[in-house]
Amino acid sequence: MANVQLEFQASAGEADPQSRPLLVLGQLHNLHRLPWAQLRGKLQPRVTEEIWQSALSTLNPNPTDSCPLYLNYATVAALPSRVSRHNSPSAAQFITRLVRNCLPGGVNRCIVMVCERSEVFASACALARAFPLFTHRSSASRRTEKKTVTVEFYLVGQNNGPIEVATLKCLASATEGVRLAARIVDTPCNEMNTDNFLEEIKKVGKDLGITPTIIRDEELKERGFGGIYGVGKAALHPPALAVLSHTPDGATQTIAWVGKGIVYDTGGLSIKGKTTMPGMKRDCGGAAAILGAFKATVKQGFKDNLHAVFCLAENAVGPRATRPDDIHVLYSGKTVEINNTDAEGRLILADGVAYACKDLGADIILDMATLTGAQGIATGKYHAAVLTNNEEWEKACVKAGRNCGDLVHPLVYCPELHFSEFTSAVADMKNSVADRDNTPSSCAGLFIASHIGFDWPGVWVHIDIAAPVHAGERATGYGVALLLSLFGGASEDPLLNMVSPLGCNGDSPAEDMERDSKRRRLV
Repeated sequence: MANVQLEFQASAGEADPQSRPLLVLGQLHNLHRLPWAQLRGKLQPRVTEEIWQSALSTLNPNPTDSCPLYLNYATVAALPSRVSRHNSPSAAQFITRLVRNCLPGGVNRCIVMVCERSEVFASACALARAFPLFTHRSSASRRTEKKTVTVEFYLVGQNNGPIEVATLKCLASATEGVRLAARIVDTPCNEMNTDNFLEEIKKVGKDLGITPTIIRDEELKERGFGGIYGVGKAALHPPALAVLSHTPDGATQTIAWVGKGIVYDTGGLSIKGKTTMPGMKRDCGGAAAILGAFKATVKQGFKDNLHAVFCLAENAVGPRATRPDDIHVLYSGKTVEINNTDAEGRLILADGVAYACKDLGADIILDMATLTGAQGIATGKYHAAVLTNNEEWEKACVKAGRNCGDLVHPLVYCPELHFSEFTSAVADMKNSVADRDNTPSSCAGLFIASHIGFDWPGVWVHIDIAAPVHAGERATGYGVALLLSLFGGASEDPLLNMVSPLGCNGDSPAEDMERDSKRRRLV
């Protein structure tokens, strides 16, 4: 899968499935609406219309099903016919599974995705998750040929015209971002340390014509970033705060995305056990998602100021490691008594959101992090948890998740009841809760919010992606599609406008001209 090139085309053309294996994928009622004339050139001479209709009649998805059409060269697969209200109508998770299990092998392959226009974006991102980029298997290094998977969408239902070139470009940008994020998360820390993560940021900046701002090592301490410095000071590769900034003319607001980039989490001196430490290379999933999303967002055109803030550190054990009982002064000016060095993500994010507020003047701050193991208990393996000071944005995150396939579910936001969990006798707060049975995922998010203040007038959104950042032992690239959808209302791209839950989509051109600044304001 690592050397697979994913291509989106309006028409994949005709080919014998023996030379170009084929997977036809969609909900069963949509597959029945796919004309044989649309498929004939991709299946003949191996598959006749009679065989195609017979295969459709045998499908009984529960929740999915598949049927071979010709040996192992052509397959049709059916998605769930119905999904619940907390799932995406695209059935995105099932798309990824079916592609992994049912796509025939080969150097050049084709997928025909049958869906409605509103499901194209989520379906494309789900397809991308089936083709991870990172591998160190020795057999992969001996294979020099590049593999290509060509994806063609056949649209059914309302607004079922052909796919536009602009849409194909957007899908390419989005899926490139998803695969970039997944590659970074899959890469182990002996390669993806803070130095190499910074190189990834610089590479994206170079592609976009942006020079990143980087604050590293002792400069973090000198400038008051006690959270990032305290977490990462024991590691061989020093911690860093890096910022990519997109500042177009005519911007009406400033948005900051803040990502947790713990490249490895041993737990520090509050060390993890031998069963819980493996997999902690994924603790940079928030920063990786923000990098992939920032690249795609800016490439597609973004009308407002957008800052991507990366809080990078390795939570290592060593003579310089932070100890429980140490007190750090964070960038907000608040003091924190450390009672658990394994609650480190909130410390670096507290510095990140405070920087976004004080130095970047952000109107909207969204932080994304693999923050708590309790998130998987609270909202499960597939739904990230959202905590926010704004009810409209809570609803928007849930809707954006359904639109893009990166599912989200709310946490309780109630600082007046929960923030007392961090009470300290000697500092402004501790960094870990007194009672781990009292909504710990909500409390962890509230710790971050406290460093911009619960009375801050802007919009603050916290997305905990600890569980959905991976499926089994592979990264999912979770978060890229969510950010693209959630902030699509400020994009110049029509597809991202369509999947965005915010903004006044559907206005007439005259109304657009008259109310442009209001339409673009996401607050």
